[in-house]
This record gives sequence, structure tokens and C-alpha cells, in this order.
Amino acid sequence: MKFLVATRSRPKLEEIRRLLGSLPGVDLVAPGDMGLDPIPEEDGIEVHETFEENALAKAHWFHARTGLPTVADDSGLEVDALSGAPGVRSRRFAPPAFRRPDESEDAANMRYLLDRLVEVDDRNRGARFVCAAAVVGLDGGPWVVRGEAVGRILREGRGRGGFGYDPAFLDPAFGRTFAELTATEKEGRSHRGEAFRKLRERLLATVAGGSVDGLAQGGTLHG
Repeated sequence: MKFLVATRSRPKLEEIRRLLGSLPGVDLVAPGDMGLDPIPEEDGIEVHETFEENALAKAHWFHARTGLPTVADDSGLEVDALSGAPGVRSRRFAPPAFRRPDESEDAANMRYLLDRLVEVDDRNRGARFVCAAAVVGLDGGPWVVRGEAVGRILREGRGRGGFGYDPAFLDPAFGRTFAELTATEKEGRSHRGEAFRKLRERLLATVAGGSVDGLAQGGTLHG
């Protein structure tokens, strides 16, 4: 049975595939695998004020386009000194005029974040990554779960792994940034790791007597 992962980010797709693991009878596919090219309407999906609302909106939208059970997530960074910003605006935090011509969106966002925090002392740079993951299209749904990872924002990025704000986010347990952790280390500590572990447990506990085989056999779609 095909199960749609509603993201066009290849790094995020691979991370979610690892986090959900091998679910018997389930083939995790991306929009591109189903021939769904990006359309302008996608830019209007994540316009809500909470991660949970955005994750549900995205899951409903892609489920309506494909008819497949769909998992979607919305995640972002909340910084204490910025009153929780960038929050649900994490992906588009930097104003267009701030971005350099040869700069990626991720790089511009992180540079803008560090610029906003330049006067904030190290004791007040607390932050958390948040992830809300939603499933639409299965009996008993929709489901929404939440994961968080607490840390601190450094004054400059470190490490070459991860994506987004990972190079600036210091994990207290390891004393390294998310960009310096291995994939296994990050998945054990990250907001997305926590959310998708909860989601996997929900799938295993809910469908066909605790087996994901039920997704392909006894699980029923709904609109």
C-alpha cells in the first residue's frame, strides 16, 4: 500500500523514511513519485498560526489530490529572545531584500537569525525546535503528534550536516550542533525524531491489532 509523505524536501523525505522505518506492507512515496508537480496553490497551504494546523492542512491537501493516506509535518524554530519567532515562519524568516543574490534560502534565514540575536548574551539564547506531524486518510484519524528539542543558538554556525538552522542549534546532551551530529544521533534527539517515533507507535498500536500489515489489508481510507 502506498503512503504519501507530503514533502518536496529530499533531505526531509529521507529523514522521515528512516524515522518511520520499514513498515510491513507500506511503500512511503513522495509527491514527485506520484507525478505531482508543484503548483502555485501549494504556497497557500501553510498559512496558519500553529504547527499542528499547518501539518493538518498540508496532509488534507495532498490527501485530496491523491486519495492516498498522507503524512505531513510542519516544523520550525522558536527562540526565547525573539518571543518565539521565527516559529511557523521559519522557512521564510529572512525578508526577500535581506537575501544575497548567490545565497540559499536556508543560509539567508540563518544569517538573519544570527543578526537578530547579535546583542543577546549567551545566557538568553535558549531555543527549541518543534515538529507537528499529522496523518490523514486512515480510520480513527486524523492524528496529530508533537515533538520538541530544546537547545541554544550559537553566535555562528558549526558543522556541515543537517539543513535549515541546524548549524546554529547547540544540543546540550552532546555539546554539538545538530549539523555536527551523525544522522543516528540527530534522530535520537531531534523534534522530528520524537514526533515520528510517536507517530510510528500510533500506527502500530491502531491498525489491525498492532500490526502495520493492516494498512494494506484492514485499514480503511476516509476523506
